[in-house]
Amino acid sequence: MTDKHAAAPDEMAPRRNFYGRRHGRPLRDSRKKLMESLLPRITVTVTPGKVIDPASLFPAPLKEYWLEIGFGGGEHLAAQAGAHRDVGLIGCEIFLNGIASALSHIEAEALENVRIYPEDVRDLLPALKPQSFDKIFLLFPDPWHKARHASRRFVNQANLDIVASLLKPGAEFRIGSDDPVYIGWALAHTTRHPSFKWLAEKSSDWLVRPDDWPPSRYEQKAIRQGRVPHYFRFERV
Repeated sequence: MTDKHAAAPDEMAPRRNFYGRRHGRPLRDSRKKLMESLLPRITVTVTPGKVIDPASLFPAPLKEYWLEIGFGGGEHLAAQAGAHRDVGLIGCEIFLNGIASALSHIEAEALENVRIYPEDVRDLLPALKPQSFDKIFLLFPDPWHKARHASRRFVNQANLDIVASLLKPGAEFRIGSDDPVYIGWALAHTTRHPSFKWLAEKSSDWLVRPDDWPPSRYEQKAIRQGRVPHYFRFERV
C-alpha cells in the first residue's frame, strides 16, 4: 500500500558515511543458509518514490506495528515477536552476524510477524508512513563516547524529529543504554524535544527493566562487566 501524497526519499540524495561494523566472524553454514533462504522472504525494500505502510508488509492486518532500530543479535526482537504474535515488528540492523543471529531466532520460534531491514536505517526511516508505529525501540546503540564522534550518535534533533513523526499520538519510544555519556546525552536531548514526555515517575524507574522489556545479550554483557543499564520510556505527545 502506497500513500501517493506522502513525502518520499530523494532519489538523488548523496550516500552517507556508515561508521559501524558490517560483519564479524565467518558465519556457520546453517546461518549462511538462513541468509540465503529466509532473509529474502522477510526483507523490507526501500523503493525511491514509494512510502512504506508497515501494514502492507504482512499478509493480514495486525493489531499494532513496532520498530526496533539496531536489534543487535535479535534477542529482544524475537522475544517481543513471540510474546505478541498479533503485532508486526520491523527490525533494522546492518551487522551481518546480528542479522544471521536474529534469523536463527525467527526460524526456531516460527515467527511470522517479523520483517527485517538489513541496511542503514537512515535510508528506511524517511520512507515509512507517518504515524504508523505504536512503539519504537532504540536499545543499547553504539554510544560513540568520544566527543569528536558525538555527531554519529543516533539520538539527535533530526532523528528525534523523524521518530516523533513515525509514532502515533500516545505511542512509546524506548531507549536503553549502559554508557554514562550516552545516557546523559540521550536523556538531555529527548526530554528537551517537544514531542516526547518522559514517563519516569521517580529517579529509580530508569534503573529497573520493565517486565515487558525482554533482555538482550548486549545488556547482559554490560551487567557482567559491571556497567549499569538504564531504561528510558517516552510518550509521543
